[in-house]
Amino acid sequence: MSTTPDVVLERSETPARTAAEVNDEIRALWFRSGGILNTEQRSEYERLVLEWAAAE
Repeated sequence: MSTTPDVVLERSETPARTAAEVNDEIRALWFRSGGILNTEQRSEYERLVLEWAAAE
C-alpha cells in the first residue's frame, strides 16, 4: 500500500489561450476596475497571471 496520495490532473476541454490573449484580459480587468482591484477582482487577476505565465 502506497503512503503517497494519488494525484489526478484534469486537462481543460477548452484550448489554451496565448499569452497575448490572457494579457488583453488582464489589461481589460485593470481598465474596468479603474486601477484598484477589489477582493473578487484580485482573485481573478491572480488566476489570469497564473494562466498568462503558463501560456505559450
